[in-house]
Amino acid sequence: MGMMRSVLLAGSESRWLRHQAPRLGFVKKAVSRFMPGEQATDALNAAAALRQHDIATLLTYLGENIADIEEAARVTQHYADVLRRIRATDLDSQISVKLTQLGLDVDKDTCLANLLTLVESASLQRRRVWIDMEQHTYVDVTLELYRQALAKLPNVGVCLQAYLYRTASDLASLIPLGGGIRLVKGAYRESPSIAYPHKADVDQNYLTLAKQMIAPEARAAGLCAVFGTHDERIIQAIQAHASTADVARDAFEFALLFGVQRTEQMQLAAQGYRVRVLISYGEYWFPWYMRRLAERPANVWFVARSLFAR
Repeated sequence: MGMMRSVLLAGSESRWLRHQAPRLGFVKKAVSRFMPGEQATDALNAAAALRQHDIATLLTYLGENIADIEEAARVTQHYADVLRRIRATDLDSQISVKLTQLGLDVDKDTCLANLLTLVESASLQRRRVWIDMEQHTYVDVTLELYRQALAKLPNVGVCLQAYLYRTASDLASLIPLGGGIRLVKGAYRESPSIAYPHKADVDQNYLTLAKQMIAPEARAAGLCAVFGTHDERIIQAIQAHASTADVARDAFEFALLFGVQRTEQMQLAAQGYRVRVLISYGEYWFPWYMRRLAERPANVWFVARSLFAR
């Protein structure tokens, strides 16, 4: 599985595959398992359907590494429009953005201004804006802008990746600030010098960090703790620890991807846990899709079956 993951992550970085693979019908069919469509309307319709099962949602417009300030402004406007549509439909939905979508690669100050525009808009609706974490080279600046945004408004959160060695230190420095932390394992190809190369070590670190996120210090600081994982063993371990530590089921949140373990999503919600499903949409889906397959290489067989499906 380690070799398969490496191949998939390498594929996510291939410009040739990025342009060629989306043209293939079977690839489009396979990706539909993980996203309801390419338009914001598709994502909002899916969010409305999940609301009927008491499942909240997190919407993200796919794209990264924008190199044009005007394009970053258009993405910001797109998210602002989505926030307005969320409010109009009264959905329990939030947005999650990549800073390189908002112009980080071009100008840090402009990126921060775009981020604050969205955080302020969401604040009026009492909704949170989440900042996705990208490759390790962006961690420092991402956390810098997160801290600056959080100093102005409390309704912002950031994603941390359990496979990075540094995340334990980052988490310790962020917990006293409150805000929000969404913990994931990590889906980029990183060097063993900066990230745990073995799944067992990543899993152990994830659980260690998760326990800190619902510890008394974190709860006292008002931290919004979100666990982004489909790993049943990790979910069960968090549930068991929370029960032992007398942490209420609605004091934290599980975040799962659209179309993955749908039964598990509904069961968690029915048991009284807060569940939020990440719904991705947009035309720039291939790199994201390859990283999703790399997180769970068994999903490659779904693609293989699509080749022969009528």
